[in-house]
Amino acid sequence: MNLDCPIPHHERARLLLGHGAGGRLTAELLEDLVLPALGSPAGGALEDAALLPSQPDLVISTDSFVVSPLSFPGGDIGSLAVHGTVNDLAMRGALPLALSLAVIAEEGLPLDDLRAALTSAGKAAHDVPVPVVTGDTKVVGRGAADRLFLNTTGIGRRIRGLTPSAARARPGDAVLLSGPVGLHGTAVLSTREDLGFEADIASDTRPLHRLVAALSPCGSGVHTLRDPTRGGIAAALNEIARDAAVSVEIDEAAVPVPEPVAAACDLLGLDPLTVANEGCFLAFVAPESADYALAALHTLPEGSSAVRIGEAGPGPAGRVGLRTLVGARRILDMPLGEQLPRIC
Repeated sequence: MNLDCPIPHHERARLLLGHGAGGRLTAELLEDLVLPALGSPAGGALEDAALLPSQPDLVISTDSFVVSPLSFPGGDIGSLAVHGTVNDLAMRGALPLALSLAVIAEEGLPLDDLRAALTSAGKAAHDVPVPVVTGDTKVVGRGAADRLFLNTTGIGRRIRGLTPSAARARPGDAVLLSGPVGLHGTAVLSTREDLGFEADIASDTRPLHRLVAALSPCGSGVHTLRDPTRGGIAAALNEIARDAAVSVEIDEAAVPVPEPVAAACDLLGLDPLTVANEGCFLAFVAPESADYALAALHTLPEGSSAVRIGEAGPGPAGRVGLRTLVGARRILDMPLGEQLPRIC
C-alpha cells in the first residue's frame, strides 16, 4: 500500500502567460533560466535599465510591446513603446539620448494600422524629444504573431547627482507616488473586452523624464525610482523591498485610485494595486528630502497628484504591508502572474 501524499502537479516544462507578467513567475523564470543561460549573476537587483560598464553615466534599456488592442483610450502601441523605454531610462535617473524601434508585423496587417502606430511613435518621440536613430522591420506569416509587435531600445545619460537603484532604498525612506493608479490597465481591458468604461477611463501613458529631472536637486537623497507597470504598485514595491532588503508599509487611503478605476476593479474583481500603470512612478526618498521632492513633483502637470503613501522600515526584509481603509494591516503580496495579459 502506498500512503505517500500525492504531490500537486505544476506545469514547469512550458511557458505560461504569467511568466511574462512581472510577478513571482517572472522572477522564477529570470533566476532559474534566463540569467544562468546568459551567464549573468543571479541575486542582484533587477533594474529597469542598466549602466554601461565602460560608461557609467550612460544607461541602456530595451522593451517589447505586445499590447492588445493596438489602440485604446489615451494611447496606442506606438506612443506606449516610446514612453515605456523613455520611462525605464528615467527610473535610473537618465534623460533619453536616442531610441531604436523594431517592427514585427503579421502578414495581412492593414498598412493604415502600421502607419498609424508608427506615426504615433514618431509624434511621441518628437514630443519627448528623442530621435529614433535606427530600427528593423520583419514580416511574419499569418498566425505567427498577433498583428503587430514593437521593440524599442533606448540610450540615456544620467542626470548629474541622481543615482537611483532598486537596491538603494533605506529604512526611514518616504515612499512617494507621482500620480493615480490603475488607469492604463483598466483602459486597455475595457477596450479589449468592450466593457463600456472607455468614456470614463483613459490610459495614463506619458513620459516621466521631466518629473525625474525635477527631483535632481535632491541628488543622492533620491534612493529608488520604479514605474509600476506590469503587476502594478504591489509588484514594484515587492521588488524594491526584496532588492534593498527593507520592509515597506503603505497606507491604502493615501493611494490615489480614480473613482472609475475603483468601480471597474470592483466589477471585475481586480485589486487596483496590482493593475498596470504607464504614467506614474514610485520614489523612495530620504526623509529629509521628502517635502522638497513632493513640492518639486507638484510643479509639473504630470506630478500634480503626487502623494506620500508610506515609508520603508528595517524589516522583516522583503515584506510589504498595507494599512487598510478600515485600519487593519495585511501583507501586500507579490502577484503570482498576470491578471490582465497583453497590457504593454
